Amino acid sequence: MRLKQIRAAALDNGLDVYGAFHPDTDDFSQAASLVLLGPAADFWSVFTASDIYNDDQPDPVDRWSADVIPRIAQSLGARPIFPFGGPPYAPFLSWAKTSGRAWDAPVGMLVHDLTGLMVSYRGALAFDTKLTLPEQTFQNPCETCTTKPCLTACPVGALSSERSYDVPACYDYIDTDAGNTCLTQGCLVRRACPASTGAGRLTEQSALHMRAFRGK
Repeated sequence: MRLKQIRAAALDNGLDVYGAFHPDTDDFSQAASLVLLGPAADFWSVFTASDIYNDDQPDPVDRWSADVIPRIAQSLGARPIFPFGGPPYAPFLSWAKTSGRAWDAPVGMLVHDLTGLMVSYRGALAFDTKLTLPEQTFQNPCETCTTKPCLTACPVGALSSERSYDVPACYDYIDTDAGNTCLTQGCLVRRACPASTGAGRLTEQSALHMRAFRGK
């Protein structure tokens, strides 16, 4: 099976391949090949058309992922793995960097070659046989970014190169009138990244994720 076939199955369901690699034998996945999945360009329209989005229950994106990805996995002879539902939690951050398509950004978050700081992993497909993966080299977008607006985008410095993510400072800010823009349109740092435009992220989707982050 080739990656092109796997990507076609993912795209049919509003997802895309965000990376693929052959893990070590002692990897958490216990897989010969691992394919990482994230939102495709039409993810939002596919997701919002689903019964899960409209049932007014908690964690709709996770529940949608847990419904869709196992069906993709079954059609391809793979096992689904998710970044939620633990412990134990699958090491998606490590997997992302091992895939060669994600790196540590100057603000400490992951940056992806296609979706910038808007990168989001919805799950992975674990294959027990070794896939034929194309030899490709992906460019870290931070290496060609001259202005690095992510470093100055946060009004309260919750995300910076000097320290780890200051979650309390972020919470405090988005609870103010000034921070309502972050809550309703998405994190200013993520939005400032030029590569994030590749995600095609709509403000409605960012607002849903921010409400989940804030527990609102």
